[in-house]
Amino acid sequence: MYIVEGNIGAGKTTFLKLIQERLPEIAVVYEPMNSWFSKVYGQSILANFYKDPHRWAYTMETLAMACRVKEHLIEQENPNPFRLMERSIYSGHYVFAINGYHNGFLSELEWQVYLQWFNFLVTGKCMPPQGFIYLRTVPEVAYERIKARDRSAEKIISLSYVQQIHDCHEDFLMHKKGLLAELVHVPVLILDCDKEFETDPEQFAVLAEEVASFVQLGKQKPGKTPSISRS
Repeated sequence: MYIVEGNIGAGKTTFLKLIQERLPEIAVVYEPMNSWFSKVYGQSILANFYKDPHRWAYTMETLAMACRVKEHLIEQENPNPFRLMERSIYSGHYVFAINGYHNGFLSELEWQVYLQWFNFLVTGKCMPPQGFIYLRTVPEVAYERIKARDRSAEKIISLSYVQQIHDCHEDFLMHKKGLLAELVHVPVLILDCDKEFETDPEQFAVLAEEVASFVQLGKQKPGKTPSISRS
């Protein structure tokens, strides 16, 4: 499987929907946003997190980790290599959880408990993907897209927070800072997604071609292709 990563507002869900239409031989697994975005538990945990991150960060990150680990374990048993997953246990940890910890949203005790769960659930149990596909956007573009889609839970998101999430993605996928050893050599396809691709078929065709080539390349040499940028 391959994992599609990117900032809030990068256009991951839209990108995957368009990939399904253009490359139907590739299966798509969407992020389980309903688990924390809507009122599955009587309230929106995501909205609560944005309003009061110090109170809700640990709840949010542990729930997200549990959902993503469950999904990952299911998908890694699927024999079809042509699958794209939206976000992952890895961005959940290296981007959102770490950013929350650095901001003081999680206490030291909560962070240590979270790390114990992460190490228990992920290390040695979750197989690394065949590759990451990074929808890279500058924070200002991502922020404008967040405002344009006007989701109620996201109204409180600030540009500074989007910048933080961008920086964490850069550390994770560009610089591979502090990654688990098994992730360091996983190839990364970097796509420039600042340009509008939803309403520009020619622009999206370029991105889709890069994805098709990358997935085929990864199938031939799983885990051994160096990180590359095709944009």
